[in-house]
Amino acid sequence: MAHILIVEDEERIASFVAKGLRAEGHRTTVAADGPAGLDHALAGDVDLVVLDIGLPGMDGFELLDQLRSQGSRIPVIVLTARDSVTDTVTALEGGADDYMPKPFRFAELNARVRLRLRQATPSTTTTNGTGDQLSAGGIELDLRTRRATVSGTEVELSAREFALAEIFLRNAGQVLSREQLLDHVWGLDFDPGSNVVDVYVGYLRRKLGSRSITTVRGMGYRFDR
Repeated sequence: MAHILIVEDEERIASFVAKGLRAEGHRTTVAADGPAGLDHALAGDVDLVVLDIGLPGMDGFELLDQLRSQGSRIPVIVLTARDSVTDTVTALEGGADDYMPKPFRFAELNARVRLRLRQATPSTTTTNGTGDQLSAGGIELDLRTRRATVSGTEVELSAREFALAEIFLRNAGQVLSREQLLDHVWGLDFDPGSNVVDVYVGYLRRKLGSRSITTVRGMGYRFDR
């Protein structure tokens, strides 16, 4: 999978993003300031950059400007607490490929990462979780069109249901804790004491089949192939 550089000085956010991307199979590097981020980005082995704006040493706008002025076309997703129209326009006109305000949900960031990587490198459609389609246990997800089918019949999934189904299919046969599912689908700031995971697992069971997701007592849930 891809090598993704995370340039973020807030350790909690950097760790959250890195953990989620590694769970998706990516290799990650974290830089906590602008100069270190620029050095890593120019090293030649980075496929995508997740870039904060408010960085010590060199802010994200300057880093982006230097990156583009040196000819780098690495996809850059700007991730920042600044959500004004002016800052958005500045980032995009400065060469950013996408822009996400904080707070954010990992599922949305992950979707944008996939899109930018796919645009940068022609994708290959497969059924083993590495391309535009995921398939397991008679269930298929098209990640490009966001369509789901069960035994060839299309079923309608909400955005959250689709994101939850995606992480289950990517990790078919593995037990996923409620905390992992919260991180991936609902994001950093969601209440860990909520029963929202259990509720949405119930929704998926009704749509994908009651035996598709097994409750592993005291541990979490497992998607059975």
